[in-house]
Amino acid sequence: MINPRLCLTHSAVLVVVFILFGCAAGSSIITGTVRSAISQDEVKIYIEPPSQYETIGIVEAASDVEFSRQAAQDRVIHELKAQAAKIGANGIILVNTGTGRRDSGYYSNNVFYASSATVINGQGKAIYVIEK
Repeated sequence: MINPRLCLTHSAVLVVVFILFGCAAGSSIITGTVRSAISQDEVKIYIEPPSQYETIGIVEAASDVEFSRQAAQDRVIHELKAQAAKIGANGIILVNTGTGRRDSGYYSNNVFYASSATVINGQGKAIYVIEK
């Protein structure tokens, strides 16, 4: 016989997992002068530093790989831009990108359920590009 309470617990966990899919998490560390927030559409990504800029801080982001690595990388870039825009940076110099693993689990009725996911990480220097 199926225990309805157990099914409800597993269903609730699955709903939470599906909500978390497709999300990226990010943060920023302020090292310079914060400017007024701007639209993330105005933030540009740089591999090489532009000729004149001021450093505002460091931005980081991570996203699980569910369906494709490219989709996860796109979410990381989107989140990096969002974090930079919040502190008024109009550019990001990419410093580091990589792949890692995230392990998690939970107990339910004395049974441990574990999962592991591939994670795409990104870090950049949030900058304000001074236009000539």
